[in-house]
Amino acid sequence: MSDATVPNRISTGRRKSAVARVRLQRGSGRIIVNDRPMEDYFPVESTQAAIRRPFDVTESHGQFDVIARISGGGTTGQAGALAHGIARALEHEEPDWRAPLKRAGLLTRDAREVESKKYGLKKARKAPQFSKR
Repeated sequence: MSDATVPNRISTGRRKSAVARVRLQRGSGRIIVNDRPMEDYFPVESTQAAIRRPFDVTESHGQFDVIARISGGGTTGQAGALAHGIARALEHEEPDWRAPLKRAGLLTRDAREVESKKYGLKKARKAPQFSKR
């Protein structure tokens, strides 16, 4: 089967309120996020490293191109969603990679969300300063 006939792997990654739709296809290792190179969209090196982590774990650098659409959330949430989506797509591509990805915690959706603010308080739990007089 030639590369042209292999279907693209499409998966979804989520983190906080960010959602990443990830398309994985055989290629040279390019990562395109919202029609921009990853280095332009995520200029911080540590964020780029977090996104490349699924490829580090599976030792598959330079084998796949990633095209992603990300919406919602901030920089950290979007990077986490992209890494989650890439890991899920890699698992579909090669089922043997499930174990190392699972051990690295990349297939588990990080369920932590921001706690909502409560009335009478400054934030979710921070109370105003107490004054006796």
